[in-house]
Amino acid sequence: MNFKALYGIVFLLGYISFSQTNSYEISFDNAVHHEAVITATFPNVSSDTLAIRMSRTSPGRYALHEFAKNVYGFNATDSNGKGLEVLRPDPYQWLIIGHDGTVTITYTLFANRGDGTYSQIDETHAHLNIPATFMYAPTFADRKIEIDFKVREDLGWRVATQLPLSSGTTYTAPDLQYFMDSPTEISNYGIREFVVDGQTIQFVLHHNGTEEELNTYFKKVKKIVLEEKEVFDELPTFDYSKYTFLACYMPNASGDGMEHRNSTILTSTRGLANGGMDENLGTVSHEFFHAWNVERIRPKALEPFNFEETNMSGELWFAEGFTSYYTNLILCRAGLISPEKYIDELTGSFNYVWNSPALEFFNPIEMSYQAPFVDAATSVDPVNRENTFVSYYSYGSVLGLALDLSLREQNLNLDDYMKLVWKKFGKPQTPYTIEDLHNTLKEYAGALFGNMFFNSHIYNSDMPDYERLLGSMGVVLMKNLEVPYFGATAFLIGDGNGEIKSNLKIGSPAYTANLDKRDVITSINGESFPNGVQFDDYLSQFEPGDILKIEFERFGKPKSTEVQLGSSPIYTILPLEKEGGKLTEKQIEARKNWLKLE
Repeated sequence: MNFKALYGIVFLLGYISFSQTNSYEISFDNAVHHEAVITATFPNVSSDTLAIRMSRTSPGRYALHEFAKNVYGFNATDSNGKGLEVLRPDPYQWLIIGHDGTVTITYTLFANRGDGTYSQIDETHAHLNIPATFMYAPTFADRKIEIDFKVREDLGWRVATQLPLSSGTTYTAPDLQYFMDSPTEISNYGIREFVVDGQTIQFVLHHNGTEEELNTYFKKVKKIVLEEKEVFDELPTFDYSKYTFLACYMPNASGDGMEHRNSTILTSTRGLANGGMDENLGTVSHEFFHAWNVERIRPKALEPFNFEETNMSGELWFAEGFTSYYTNLILCRAGLISPEKYIDELTGSFNYVWNSPALEFFNPIEMSYQAPFVDAATSVDPVNRENTFVSYYSYGSVLGLALDLSLREQNLNLDDYMKLVWKKFGKPQTPYTIEDLHNTLKEYAGALFGNMFFNSHIYNSDMPDYERLLGSMGVVLMKNLEVPYFGATAFLIGDGNGEIKSNLKIGSPAYTANLDKRDVITSINGESFPNGVQFDDYLSQFEPGDILKIEFERFGKPKSTEVQLGSSPIYTILPLEKEGGKLTEKQIEARKNWLKLE
């Protein structure tokens, strides 16, 4: 064998590989003022002009976030350090011309929000969401990426990320999509891990607590992981055989959770010693379930993820909503919350969804289309969300409950439906459509049932028969029709006056009486607005059907109206035994199977 020729081939392949690799470096010398300095080099540029962009979106989010607003001090040079001309055709893009085949850019990033969407840099950590941090070249989306994190050794920082380690503090990504989907926590964190079926589950925690608190919390995280595995019968095959929870429970963080392909961001201001030991578990449960449902059981509308504009999906009631249904159900099955607590907490989402006028306007698919306007999106003009929007998280959650209990009436269950969806679309990683979900339900439960559920509750907004469905589990759904209902909440603003602070619900007594947001109530039945009493408590002295004479001011002018109180639309959901009832053997067995009770 000609070893010189072989060496030459290996060298050439290595050179080609290196020349097709985009490299980044990030340093944090001015972390105290929330700044990072980032350098990126793009070799082998064949076009006259290289377009560099800052992302406008982030994986797991469905709205625009305009990360370019936090970038400044931008400059570009060629391989010899010569300054290059930079044009700005729009706020998100830098066009670099006059290069010699290599372009190196440098810029400063300001970052001070620690959550699943943005980045935060200070002397406690560098919490990096990649699209909020790094510019990219769209024409090189398929190139390998190397990133050197210049950690602050004086602060004891280490790197935690789903990116594979190359050496030292240098990590790699096979392409842009993987890079953008790989959040990174750099701090003096604690870490625990365990192995499940040959794959490593890591839990990284940046917090101010103790090692013993981390040990206790990690035991709970393990229970969640294993319980969610039971739903699908297996873990996903994680890239590089590793999944990493990146938890940051610090007072400078912002509460959030954000799923990624082989990791998730978990942020909270609650430390483990001040409520986080239990209150943060819901986010752990929700985000890890996404490792199946949305990361691999993936809506076709989200493929490939678009970093230049919003990704609109009509499947979020399933991707986010069914995941929300399992969030607390998993905690209950894992023994981390009691069955009574789980059942009691169904009430909030149930009332929020089924008492909303928004269902007159949008079905779950159309509600999912609203995500670009509500998913941490911002606007300054008033909107009518109280009447036109129900979160696809909550909407999908209560529909997941209805589907699960409806299937159980036929000796089927939602777990097995999810397994089938996993096998058909998640495991082979074939993006799905709403029609695919519909057809899979028909395959699992029969065409009659599948058509009924989708035609009534997905393509339309009909309410399932929850009283019957919950009753089969020994759970009571009821209203107290003797509680009066006004339809607006007013808050004391002084001088015996109260202001209506939110939009009134369509059809409510106050809405029908033509009261509106920002109206100032000056008297009720000739008396001043109640002082020192919650408005709902004040109303409790009345009965449904009573008429209240309301004097109020609108835009500084006095007005009057009459409000005839209705009956409260609020439902209560509670275990039958809590009402003094006795469960039948059938109900006991059904609840045991539903909640996986011993």
